[in-house]
Amino acid sequence: MLYVVFLAAAAVTVLAAVRLSTYADVIGERTSLGGLLVGTFLLAGATSLPEVTTSLTAVFVDNPDIAVSNVFGSNLFNIFILALMDVLYRRKQLLRSADPSQLKTAVLSLLLAGLMLTAILFPTGIILLGAGLEMYVLILMYSAGMMYLTKTDTQETVESETEFHMHAVSLRRAKIGFAAAAVIIFVSGSLLSITGDQIAASTGISSSFVGTFFIAGATSLPELVTVLVAVQLANYNMAIGNILGSNVFNMLILIIIDFAFRGGAVLAAVHPVTIITAASVLLLNTVVIGAVLASRRKQHARFYALPSLTVLITYFLLSYTIYTFSA
Repeated sequence: MLYVVFLAAAAVTVLAAVRLSTYADVIGERTSLGGLLVGTFLLAGATSLPEVTTSLTAVFVDNPDIAVSNVFGSNLFNIFILALMDVLYRRKQLLRSADPSQLKTAVLSLLLAGLMLTAILFPTGIILLGAGLEMYVLILMYSAGMMYLTKTDTQETVESETEFHMHAVSLRRAKIGFAAAAVIIFVSGSLLSITGDQIAASTGISSSFVGTFFIAGATSLPELVTVLVAVQLANYNMAIGNILGSNVFNMLILIIIDFAFRGGAVLAAVHPVTIITAASVLLLNTVVIGAVLASRRKQHARFYALPSLTVLITYFLLSYTIYTFSA
């Protein structure tokens, strides 16, 4: 029965994510936001809802390893998704189509992940109002980054997006549909994560590995589908912005679970293997930034997919490493 519930929740999550991506595309077309801001903020926040619920649930059942590993694991899997789509659709050259502002989002994601890795390696031990000092620094860095991104991205709104749905769906219907799909993802994604955790836990695999790959992979299904749909719509900025924006948004989940955790700073309570996971996020994020920069150099067009292939291979190697150290 547990497997039936898991598969049913996965199917509902995927179907809702398809509608979510479609409605987000309409909102981008019918407003001044464009695919860049819709992908980076609106869509990224909605598709990250399963991660929020899963991590909070893990904290409430006193399992900080799954809570934190789910966040970093989701970021790892998101980068894997972007690299996979870039390889599968290499003729479209997704990364070469990226708006320059995407690099700013990627750098912000890199900085936030770096801050959290530093906090795991060198915890301050200072707790203020129920959360570690590092989380307040994270809030300040995130806020400053969002203000900068919002200001610059609004000034550089993409004007060339094709009108896919403007004749079919009204803005009001798109907003209502987007909200409804987000709620469905919140519920089905949470159920998916909970049942996935129970299935994985029954195998005896460590919580860190379960959170990093099983749970993170399950909660990242919305990102996978929305990116796939965005690519099919040739809305590459929304596809890339969804991944990079989700990785930025996911860092906020650490703040939420730290306030909810009652055993001190949540980063100080995790398994040491989380260091490898966080460092892996930094590594793959750096490769993506390099890939975007390299993709603009047309003299290397024949080797265009090499960085993304490197990400895919590295992801599987890191998976084995994390499994080995967490066993």
